[in-house]
Amino acid sequence: MAEMISVLVPLVNPNESESVIAQLAVKDGQQVKQGDLLAVFETTKATFELCAEQDGFVLGLTAREGDQVKTGECLCYLAQSRNAILPKQREPVRAEKLREPTSDYLITRPALALARDHEVDLKQFPQGTLITEKMVQEVLSEELSEAEPDVLIVYGGGGHAKSLIDLIRAQGKYRIHGVLDDGIPAGSLVLDVPVLGNGSMLKELRRQGIGLAVNAVGGIGSIRPRLAVFENLRQAGYTFPTVVHPRAVVESTALVAEGCQIFCHAYIGSAAKVGFGCIVNTGAVVSHDCVLEDYVNISPGAILAGAVTIKEKSLVGMGVTVNLNVSVGPVARVGNSAVIKGDVPENGIIRAGAVWPEA
Repeated sequence: MAEMISVLVPLVNPNESESVIAQLAVKDGQQVKQGDLLAVFETTKATFELCAEQDGFVLGLTAREGDQVKTGECLCYLAQSRNAILPKQREPVRAEKLREPTSDYLITRPALALARDHEVDLKQFPQGTLITEKMVQEVLSEELSEAEPDVLIVYGGGGHAKSLIDLIRAQGKYRIHGVLDDGIPAGSLVLDVPVLGNGSMLKELRRQGIGLAVNAVGGIGSIRPRLAVFENLRQAGYTFPTVVHPRAVVESTALVAEGCQIFCHAYIGSAAKVGFGCIVNTGAVVSHDCVLEDYVNISPGAILAGAVTIKEKSLVGMGVTVNLNVSVGPVARVGNSAVIKGDVPENGIIRAGAVWPEA
């Protein structure tokens, strides 16, 4: 057996240079055998199980479960002896002084960015302990005011926001505190709801006890702005209620995740599953046993037959018909009035009015 080898953070997804340690299966100094699980890494699209390449002792492990790590960084070493001398390691990032003078603290880069962003005082952490992003998030959760259970903000002030405001009013469950929009001047009105300002107000509103938010960026042209809004809201400590128009029908056996928006005359059938942040717009039909993965947008009047699967971040246009048991791949776009008779590939684009697959 080799005397010592370095265990590097793997490339989980070619499009993402960082991943999160979803599970850390070993401790520093632990003895492992070849093939034993060391850690599980996750990105937005993939997971990877990292196993030991040889027998040995885990040494030099500083990361923790929940940490965000970069591809190619040294996670630990596998050594023949528990007392092996490690190579000189890169020093952990030392935080700059934040609110007030402090001693130097050992902190991961993601944790430092989060602490700076929210002006977290590092003095509350014990010296000599590696501060992780998860630890900073726990402190932030304790500092935030308890959220009012029936008050929310609407992020976005365009046409989709207007539809959402009317939906929320019709539902009668939540009170709208105001609208945030990065392009509409503060003091403007959207259906008589005041525009409070832009995204820079998120943290202050959260400190005031506003903890619910509805994402009113529809993402028709591109899904990225909608995803960015969700991420900004998460970072500021918001959660996402599901809003359902009283004239929509959601069968009792359907499962609808948080952050969904179900509009007037939409139908969610028996045993259907609707993932986080989905939009099922006016008059759309999601039949029995359908699965909508996270961030799917089903436009007005679209009809999904039974057992259809729409993968994450895909858009199904107005008046589209999707046949029984068909699967639409991730980040696909199906144009208005198209007829889908067979599976659509990942990132597939089906033009408006087309029949897929083409004859």
